[in-house]
Amino acid sequence: MVRMIPLLMALFVGLSWCGEVLAQETSAPHLKGTYDTGSIAWILVSAALVFFMMPGLALFYGGMVRAKNVLNMFMLVMVCIPLIAVEWVAYGYNMAFAVPSAIAVDAGKGPDGNDLPKHSYLGWDPGLVFMKSFAELGVDGANSYERIVTSGDTVEAAANGVPELLFAIYQMMFAIITPALIVGAIAERVKFSAWCLFTVLWATIVYNPVCHWVWNVNGWLFQKGVLDFAGGTVVHVLAGVSALALLLILPKRRGYPGSQFVPHSVGWTLIGAAMLMVGWFGFNSGSAIAVGKDFLPVAGGVAVLAFATTAIAGSAASGAWLFAEWLKVGKPTALGFASGMVAGLVAITPCAGHVSPLGALIIGILGGVVCFLAVQAKPLLGYDDSLDVVGVHGVGGALGALLVGVFCIRPVAGSVDQLMIQLQGLLWSGGYAFVCTLVLGLLIDKTIGFTVHPNAEAEGLDINEHGESAYHLN
Repeated sequence: MVRMIPLLMALFVGLSWCGEVLAQETSAPHLKGTYDTGSIAWILVSAALVFFMMPGLALFYGGMVRAKNVLNMFMLVMVCIPLIAVEWVAYGYNMAFAVPSAIAVDAGKGPDGNDLPKHSYLGWDPGLVFMKSFAELGVDGANSYERIVTSGDTVEAAANGVPELLFAIYQMMFAIITPALIVGAIAERVKFSAWCLFTVLWATIVYNPVCHWVWNVNGWLFQKGVLDFAGGTVVHVLAGVSALALLLILPKRRGYPGSQFVPHSVGWTLIGAAMLMVGWFGFNSGSAIAVGKDFLPVAGGVAVLAFATTAIAGSAASGAWLFAEWLKVGKPTALGFASGMVAGLVAITPCAGHVSPLGALIIGILGGVVCFLAVQAKPLLGYDDSLDVVGVHGVGGALGALLVGVFCIRPVAGSVDQLMIQLQGLLWSGGYAFVCTLVLGLLIDKTIGFTVHPNAEAEGLDINEHGESAYHLN
């Protein structure tokens, strides 16, 4: 029996070796290096975190309106989920991220003499209509929904280990939340039907093209070198500028500014702000999905940098707003704390994976103070921005979009040239969004009407628009 032990050990080693060889020959794609399971897991979590921001935004906005309009605010935010999900699957992802372009111009040759990708203004791939190509089998019999998306490089892109379908759904979360941000500016007076129509048309006419310009590797602003890590321009500037356009053409709330418009639950707003900050880690850190090949893997150093800068800027801005308010008003408020946190998160969004921790600290402090001053200036400017979308998202997003040109450490260093590139991206994107939203808002207002009747506004939108009430007190 003792003599058989060495033979048994040799047999065990041999079987183990054969098993390893067999496993290598029949291994799953991720074991061959096709998939990066760590990056896939992180983007799955990040997509869920961004989706989690929708009820957070509903609570954040819902707490700031009057009790008679709280359900309407929840509905205006949450209806963006089904509307944009259908739009994104049908054609939105196609317009934004298709590599074959509907409108493109020759970009010439690079320093190495090779042809550069065409500058494109809109994407279109027939295979991506209703995402049909994700349901087809490839030439090797593989499922096309498993095909890998490439790194965010203009040339010599490399597979980043994440399926393109996951990238498409992650980006859908951004497309959903962006129009939802706008509604805070025109709260307590909007027809639900008009908002539904506006949301779909705005996403089609404004969001999808600008998303293509800035985030598609062939997009003309991407080709110019505009940096927008997670949506300072694509999300917050578009929302803020579009909100301003609507404010200029729609009537103010009944009784504004003389009447008191007191938030019905600051506690809800604080809970919503906390949910938003948690979700923002997926919003910013998950945007490492678009890093270049030199910074892979996706769930690597750039994602860590974005996570750290998000935490730093959001925290610093909440304190900056709080103390600025304390000095100005004489008392620090819970609403100011929540607003400052969101302002800092907005400002760091375009910068998150591009700047250092120290840069994030400065951006957070500036974001808190500048957005506070922008909100304080609202009465002087005379527009009725119900929940300060222009002052927080518009100003904060624009500030961050510019500051990334000053503080960036990767993939280029901050400089005057980069600042000018950022300014070009900001002006083109913001100007386009403003004009398109102005025209769209006027068309809707002059046809079906954008706002409710003054009597319905006085009674409350919960009852008039939805036939229900948030509270039943005996």
